[in-house]
Amino acid sequence: MVRRIVLGYAGVLAGVVITAFGVSFFLIPARIAAGGVSGLATVIYHVAGFPAGVTMLLLNIPLFILSWRILGTMFGARTLFGTVTLSIFVDLFNRWAVPITEDLVLAAVYGGIISGIGLGIAFRFGGSTGGTDMAAQLVARFFPTSVGQALLLVDGAVILLAGAVFGWELAMYALIAVFVSTKTIDFVQEGQSYAKACLIISDHPEAIGEAIMEKLERGVTSLQGKGMYTKQGKEVLLVIVSRLEIASIKRIVAEIDPRAFVIIHDVHEVLGEGFRGLEEAAGR
Repeated sequence: MVRRIVLGYAGVLAGVVITAFGVSFFLIPARIAAGGVSGLATVIYHVAGFPAGVTMLLLNIPLFILSWRILGTMFGARTLFGTVTLSIFVDLFNRWAVPITEDLVLAAVYGGIISGIGLGIAFRFGGSTGGTDMAAQLVARFFPTSVGQALLLVDGAVILLAGAVFGWELAMYALIAVFVSTKTIDFVQEGQSYAKACLIISDHPEAIGEAIMEKLERGVTSLQGKGMYTKQGKEVLLVIVSRLEIASIKRIVAEIDPRAFVIIHDVHEVLGEGFRGLEEAAGR
């Protein structure tokens, strides 16, 4: 338990440092208010000269209280940790921040990628870096949407405000940064597709299942299905394989039943025998 708690806070801290770097060295110097509290802080920083990190901390207080009540003590504690440390690192980096690029497209893309990586890491370790990240976690908790998509919706209003202050061209760059960031968050959270799930409907399920287990040494699960048109029962075979084994699956099925119906789709994470261990994924 102690090890998991320490690793959790270390993960949130790593995410905070990465996020602060992307915000301070790419987004703030370019006046790209890429949504959220950091976007509001960017606007206030350039308009009034108030420190961006302090502004973020002050704006985060009501969101933090709400997250603490709804999402629980552990999430609230890690979010408080992430919120405070992000504010510190943003102002700390701002002291040395020199625009790495004058190209607004590069600033938007790389700022979005780096901050997205940081946010994704923080989310994976059960925390947040504050701001609308907390609002996105709340939305994702109650609605069927990913955290990245929720962020995109919540940040829209902030981008409109930034467009009114900085001009609509910069708002367009901010939208690019938000889009890149949300996609990066989802990638970090869900991982790259590295396996395939195959659903096989055939009149010869036993022969196909045995061939897959013998030749590929993969487990096969039989599911009970029913054709709604024919009203006849069908066995549906489920098997998870690597991308390199897809061709072999097709060949095996084609040899036994060329009329079989095969569905193949991406799998982002597989835990269990033959793949990554469940205890390892849970950090135990």
